[in-house]
Amino acid sequence: MDHISPIVHVAGIEFDLAVIAMILITSIIVFVLAKLSVRNISVTNPTKLQNFLEWVIEFVQNIIGTSMDLKKGRPYLILGLTLIMYIFVGDMLGLPLGIVTEVHHGASIFGMNLDLGGEEEAHIAWWKSPTADVAVTGALTLIVILLTHIEGLRLNTKHYLKHYVEPHWLFLPLSLIKEVSKPLSLALRLYGNIFAGEVMIAVILGMGVWGIPALVVWQGFSVFVGAIQAFVFCMLTMVYMSQAIVHEEHGEQH
Repeated sequence: MDHISPIVHVAGIEFDLAVIAMILITSIIVFVLAKLSVRNISVTNPTKLQNFLEWVIEFVQNIIGTSMDLKKGRPYLILGLTLIMYIFVGDMLGLPLGIVTEVHHGASIFGMNLDLGGEEEAHIAWWKSPTADVAVTGALTLIVILLTHIEGLRLNTKHYLKHYVEPHWLFLPLSLIKEVSKPLSLALRLYGNIFAGEVMIAVILGMGVWGIPALVVWQGFSVFVGAIQAFVFCMLTMVYMSQAIVHEEHGEQH
């Protein structure tokens, strides 16, 4: 029997309780890691977590530096740190374990009936990577795209609007298509890679004892994929931000 998500309906809107729970868990883990990293900061005797945080900060600064001048990009350092840590932690949560329960028709939680898709009984998956849900990756992407537009209009109004019709107003449709493709590719790339990884883990688990060696190898590979996806998402965010706020300089160079 396939695993389904714990869906409830509130005011005609579907809510995935597993995704909501995993978003909260990811947020708590990232917050705790950040707090522990800056606790008892020492210049002469830094803790391992402090060294790790400093490495992540330097890593994100290098990402920003490859897309724009670091002075212009420094205000977006916190954004980059939040994205790369949140996405990486979210990517990793679905790897070590899975929580599945069997429920029957009419089951409820917090007084709300679970949607079993018309089945009399179903296996509910409660634990998974939040980034394996397209709604989560879409929400992250929407935040990023809105920020780039806001910053472009705020810091580079004239040239930001002008670039939509450069070198001629006939290019406006192409520019709009490009703006639509950015969030689609950003959200679907992250979702597709993490979702496919979790599906593969489920397939390997179905192999029983014979799948244990393959599971170990695949989970190691999934850690690599999760790290790469966090890096790519952060990098593309800074590229899009650079295109929005430093367009004027590019125009002057040409």
